[in-house]
Amino acid sequence: MFEIDALRLLVTVADTGSFTGAAVRLNYTQSAVSRRIPSLEQQAGGPLFDRLPRGVRLNPAGRALRRHAVDVLNRLSWAEQELTVIHAGHGGTLRVGAFATANISLVPAALREFGRARPDVSAVAVEGRSAALMERLAEGELDLAVVSDYPSGLPSADGITTAALLEDELFVALHREHPLAGTGSIDLRDLRDEAWLQDAYGDRPTMLADACARAGFSPRKIIRIAEWTGKFGYVAAGLGVALVPSLAAWAVPAALALCRLDDPALRRTIHLALPAAPLPAALKLRDLLREHAEDRLGTLHTGPGWL
Repeated sequence: MFEIDALRLLVTVADTGSFTGAAVRLNYTQSAVSRRIPSLEQQAGGPLFDRLPRGVRLNPAGRALRRHAVDVLNRLSWAEQELTVIHAGHGGTLRVGAFATANISLVPAALREFGRARPDVSAVAVEGRSAALMERLAEGELDLAVVSDYPSGLPSADGITTAALLEDELFVALHREHPLAGTGSIDLRDLRDEAWLQDAYGDRPTMLADACARAGFSPRKIIRIAEWTGKFGYVAAGLGVALVPSLAAWAVPAALALCRLDDPALRRTIHLALPAAPLPAALKLRDLLREHAEDRLGTLHTGPGWL
């Protein structure tokens, strides 16, 4: 593997036509150049220069390596310029992660405003579960993530900081013809005989399990459905009920009703997660998410499924 300094020296010697000229331009000593050139030629597998009475010139092998060296050095220069722009908060790509229901309206609304405020930055959205998003942040694959402590607590990752964004109440989705639909706040115990549509349950503590335990019962049946469209489909068919965060209200089909539960602990906290040294563009989106959070949540509480 050729060292960048050695490639830069090769190009400079070729441009100046002498080892002495290259030493002056690069602020090297003559002895340093004399050591580096033979080392580079050894790496290249043979001579790179024709030694002339006055100066040097590239031989065919040297000209071939110079072409690649110029390409590499130019690319590194462009990369340096791009990184400078990105770290200054201008241009580049912002990789944003969010869990499914945050992508229904909260994150899209903030990204819309971000696009208007920062048209020079390209935002790339990534959807995933909160634990996976935290891991991707820690690995440098994301620049910001919106994560949640539902259903089993807030995940953590080395080098990642989190800050609460908003509290999101959990409601129950019922078929509109369900006897309890439209009756006001529902006592969770009145749902003890229902089948619950839940992705995670039993493997570790969940909010649903804790709430049912506080109400003095265990769910009669758990139907493990991961995707929200599937949960809504089962509820619409009268096959069960599901906890639904208010952020998901606008995605609830008209055949379903969202009803409040009388357990005040049935709520989740939405968090913003950032690496230790966030990009300026990520901080801008963070601020926009904060601005939109409360207003967006208030709007969602008037969604089509509410009773």
